[in-house]
Amino acid sequence: MRKKDTSHKGNSSTGKKTHAFTRFEKEQTQDYPKPSKAKKERRKQTKKAQKEGFRRKTNAYPYPLNKYLAHCGVCARRKAVEHIKEGQVKVNNKTILEPGFKVERKDKVYFNNKPIRIQQRLEYLLLNKPKDCLTTTKDPRGRRTVMDYIRHASQERVYPVGRLDRNTSGLLLITNDGDLAQHLSHPSGEIEKIYHATLNKPLTQKDFDQIISGLELEDGFIAPDAIAFPNNTDHTQVGIEIHSGRNRIVRRIFEQLGYEVKNLDRVVYAGLTKKNLTRGKWRSLTEKEVRTLKHFNKSKKKTPQKRK
Repeated sequence: MRKKDTSHKGNSSTGKKTHAFTRFEKEQTQDYPKPSKAKKERRKQTKKAQKEGFRRKTNAYPYPLNKYLAHCGVCARRKAVEHIKEGQVKVNNKTILEPGFKVERKDKVYFNNKPIRIQQRLEYLLLNKPKDCLTTTKDPRGRRTVMDYIRHASQERVYPVGRLDRNTSGLLLITNDGDLAQHLSHPSGEIEKIYHATLNKPLTQKDFDQIISGLELEDGFIAPDAIAFPNNTDHTQVGIEIHSGRNRIVRRIFEQLGYEVKNLDRVVYAGLTKKNLTRGKWRSLTEKEVRTLKHFNKSKKKTPQKRK
């Protein structure tokens, strides 16, 4: 059972703080130092990964059709299911409506009447998304999307993993690795996400404790993994760690209690941080970071969330 901190002073929090959450608190109150030798080496590895890329193993035929689309860089697997059921995919000139249809190496696959193929080079890009842009590959109304910021980053067909609201900034992973996208976006992955929220008024002790205990929203119960004040004297600034990927979940938590979220920034995603990555900029992940993401939380025993 979680212990809750009722002192409501300083960096109050609930639950067991992760290393990333503790690091987030420290980073809010200190200036970033000059790059160390280790950081310079990491940048070198990043450039190497960007130049050489990662190669996909192609001996896994037959592929389920939705997985094939993901490996072609069209979209994530769950989104691919929608495209298939809507009749947008053909195999050997025949429309297929079953996501589990097996694709053989010799088959010719078309998406919206355009031929697609599995991409051999895997790309992993980390973007510090700015506000006022959409987390999608294309917008029919011509609005700015996250793809505009990585236009020259890759020649492969890549897509964002998960979503960030138009006016939410922060870390966003963009890749063409369908398996990794599935692992990170599926609820069972329990991927850690830490947000820095700026509220329109100070968070009171009563509401702080209510968030700790959990809230019943229109789509079910939700309780954060941790919550804290990064600034001892400004309780409009709140750090919140949460695993849920439900739509607008952080904003809805505060709105339920009568607060308006003025700014929301995702500062940690699956162990990755935005340190030294300025707004609107991107970088390639290192080989070590990719390995870590692929095994993120896989060794942890899953335990059901307690309800009220």
